[in-house]
Amino acid sequence: MDYKLNIPEEINIQGLFGNYDANIRSVEKFTGTEMSLRDNVLTIRGRDPELAARIIARLIEALSIEPELDPQKLSYLIEMEAGGKSFDEQKASRDIICYTHTGRPLKPKTQAQKDYVDNIRAADMVFGIGPAGTGKTYLACAMAINAYKNKEVERIILTRPAVEAGERLGFLPGDMQEKVDPYLRPLYDALYDVLGIEAAARLREKGVIEVVPLAYMRGRTLDNAFIILDEAQNTTREQMKMFLTRMGFNSKVVVTGDITQIDLPSGTVSGLKEARKVLSGVEGIRFNTFSEVDVVRHELVKRIIRAYDSYDNKNRVRATTSKGYKVSDR
Repeated sequence: MDYKLNIPEEINIQGLFGNYDANIRSVEKFTGTEMSLRDNVLTIRGRDPELAARIIARLIEALSIEPELDPQKLSYLIEMEAGGKSFDEQKASRDIICYTHTGRPLKPKTQAQKDYVDNIRAADMVFGIGPAGTGKTYLACAMAINAYKNKEVERIILTRPAVEAGERLGFLPGDMQEKVDPYLRPLYDALYDVLGIEAAARLREKGVIEVVPLAYMRGRTLDNAFIILDEAQNTTREQMKMFLTRMGFNSKVVVTGDITQIDLPSGTVSGLKEARKVLSGVEGIRFNTFSEVDVVRHELVKRIIRAYDSYDNKNRVRATTSKGYKVSDR
């Protein structure tokens, strides 16, 4: 049975269909349908025409807010509609965190990002846990810069568990700053994109921005600061407790990490995984979880994450069944 959908006259058909009809082809492939347009009436036939119609309606809604659909936004909207999940495009589009040095507005691109940004505004300590490419660190840096510009904090401190307590730094050439910089490069990249290289360098020279290895945080009390711990999955339980207790008055802490990419020695408990269990429900602390749906990098990144998840799940099933019981028995 054919399903017909009226396309509003004010909608840019080229923007909806995409270059060489790429957008429509993506929807057709996902829903197992075929579509044709005549006199602003879209005819849909195939496996799931109703789902295809709902996706097209969501794309039309997005185009009424933004002039065009990039591949990431298209993929996200398709998967959100297919999963029956909501995304307030209008609200997210109005939420400009700050502007980059080139004048580009930074806004949440997914519902998880919107929730994350709202929680950072509302809570003193926020955990962002999820796969690479979901904007956890980038958005945290943008929020930190915005807080400094609004005089909510006096400094920004960015840290990562670069090495084990610093003892391996001696094997690298150069002075101490040159030794640790390669480990902290992703944090610099986020700062440079938002502030520009020169402005970020000036703030670092003034001591407003610190980018330091986690080992250097011990013994400090950080007041009036926006503090970001990146790659937190590679902290030990002792390092995580040490870091979280550095928080001083009028400070905000954001902890980001991906618990599927833990590089700690075998048998070592991840501080991030333990913190999620220990601190869940503690007043003033909020947890945000991202998934591969929220990836805002190249579409291949999303596929890679899913492929690894599928592979790991299969190995987990083999491991449990080989012990003489079914996974469902656990």
